[in-house]
Amino acid sequence: MAQLFLSFLFLLLSISCLASPARSTDHINPQSPARAFIEAECQATHYPQLCIQCLSNYANNATVQSPKQLAQFTLKVSLIRARYAQAYVIKVAAQMKAAKAQEYQAVKDCLDQISDGVGQLSQSIKELQNINQEGEANFIWHMSNVQTWLSTALTDATTCIDGVSGRAMGGRVKAMIKAKVLNVAQFTSNALALFNRFAAKHRAAGATTKP
Repeated sequence: MAQLFLSFLFLLLSISCLASPARSTDHINPQSPARAFIEAECQATHYPQLCIQCLSNYANNATVQSPKQLAQFTLKVSLIRARYAQAYVIKVAAQMKAAKAQEYQAVKDCLDQISDGVGQLSQSIKELQNINQEGEANFIWHMSNVQTWLSTALTDATTCIDGVSGRAMGGRVKAMIKAKVLNVAQFTSNALALFNRFAAKHRAAGATTKP
């Protein structure tokens, strides 16, 4: 029952984050420990305002906060966004293939890259869940895997944007693909930064406890 509730809570938070990425967070007490914690963590990202806006909704509904939890949440939102982008590009690619459009190959390449990114993000989420469950000796192994997969997903998104940008396809279609994939790249970038912050703190804490 508890697991079901947490899954439902995450779904609601993800939808709110997806629906209103630019929503103001003034309703959140700026003096609260949760808000201060999130703002401090998000300063390590390339898109701190996006990070704060999304994670502040999470802070209002979750009772426990940690760098690992914030990295997990941002990773899951990144995966949701990647799947939305993937679904849109699948639709565009099918229409272009049917019309035998010259731009089809560029969109197909983008779809391949986004699909690979979805796989990389999915693996990263599973790997992050394994951290601390298999002993400290395996931490570096899991850490390296997550960093590699997130970096690959970020490269996939960037490559897709670059490939589509160089094609003379319809302005609206191009703009939609770029906007959706750029959003994936921004959240993936933030997820990588938050994960690196968690990993650095984890390793520093382990070093201080050694005799």
